[in-house]
Amino acid sequence: MSTRDTSDKADPIIESRDQLVAPMQKGEKPKDQWRIGTEHEKLVFHKSDHRAPSYDEKGGIRDILLSLREFGWEPVEEDGKVIAMRGDDGTVSLEPAGQLELSGAPLENLHQTCNETGRHLAQVKEVGEACDVGFLGLGMWPDKTREELPMMPKGRYEIMKRHMPRVGTLGLDMMLRTCTIQVNLDYSSEADMAQKFRTGLALQPLATALFANSPFTEGKPNGYLSYRSHIWSDTDPYRTGMLPFVFEDGFGYERWVDYMLDVPMYFVFREGKYIDAAGLSFRDFLEGKLSVLPGEKPTESDWWDHLSTAFPEVRLKSFLEMRGADGGPWSRICALPAFWVGLLYEQDALDAAWDTVKHWTMEEREDLRNAVPKLALDASIPGGGKLRDLAKDVLAIARSGLVARGRLNTSGDNETGFLETLDEIVASGKVPAQVLLDRYHGEWGGDISRVYKYSF
Repeated sequence: MSTRDTSDKADPIIESRDQLVAPMQKGEKPKDQWRIGTEHEKLVFHKSDHRAPSYDEKGGIRDILLSLREFGWEPVEEDGKVIAMRGDDGTVSLEPAGQLELSGAPLENLHQTCNETGRHLAQVKEVGEACDVGFLGLGMWPDKTREELPMMPKGRYEIMKRHMPRVGTLGLDMMLRTCTIQVNLDYSSEADMAQKFRTGLALQPLATALFANSPFTEGKPNGYLSYRSHIWSDTDPYRTGMLPFVFEDGFGYERWVDYMLDVPMYFVFREGKYIDAAGLSFRDFLEGKLSVLPGEKPTESDWWDHLSTAFPEVRLKSFLEMRGADGGPWSRICALPAFWVGLLYEQDALDAAWDTVKHWTMEEREDLRNAVPKLALDASIPGGGKLRDLAKDVLAIARSGLVARGRLNTSGDNETGFLETLDEIVASGKVPAQVLLDRYHGEWGGDISRVYKYSF
């Protein structure tokens, strides 16, 4: 989630609807300026007992963050506490229970993205050795209860923690127990954004299936392959889901603004602190009728903050976020941006990807999304067949897109190699969660602690 540490007193007050549309319009870039921003989270555990470290303890989350200074990262504070580190490779930040996230820099190609990921993992592993902690690439804590997990000192998380039980039964699990991989991508125009949004949303269940990696809850199989994805189905109906309006004629920036104005607020950031506005209306805020700030109208930064509080499968800000994948190891952190860049960054590939899904009805899209958390690649697709069959075709399209991009490394290799781990998943017939379940029922003998041997 985004990190905010300053209030800008010169921040313009929102006086017109044009200012609400502006962040999306300003995101438009010519193709030669399109970039790739990859985000990935990991679970942090003590090597001695697999406990999740607290923020303040010796060798805990605060110490882990500050230890990154030796690699050139600089602290970001909120209310006197270090909550993130900024550097050339982006921002290292904290999810609510101390999951460590790299929000990578906007990069030109996948070779750079994977190098960035490798640098980050090498740095945190070195820090981990000094702090006696390890890092786990899964979509969800395999053995921890909510009560066993710490809470990080970020004001927005306290507000969300209070609000989540009011709107769903699994929102606290989303906050405390899950990890994801995401990729942020650019668009050239409103029409380009709409085509990418629709294609990305329709194919997000395929990404969820390929990266499914959260089959355990509190030490035992939970009946799902991506429990992380299932959690989103009962987190907050006002800010999640498959967004039927995206597929309607005329979808664009204005319709997105309308959607976001209907998403209830979480907070307002003032003087370095978060003010609880959970459940209140941004429309009221625009009229100076927000009960927690009577008479005050929102600034452009308030709107930007609000844009970060919706959590659909694809999210629009000044770029598009692909949000459907469970956390995983280095190879899959590299594979997710390869999958989406291959599909969305070359027009022929984008057209071919959209052609595969454009005839689906909204009911069919919802059915697929709801089936995937349990069935992954065995889910049925519209028109007959299984998702694994579609996966082969879509991966071929992604590969063609990466070939067409022609981004080579110093050895002359293009970017298609980053898809190999996904090819192997489809060829094997088993997504990562199924491999873990085989081990749990086989060589692990039902001992979930064995999963920690597969840390980064």
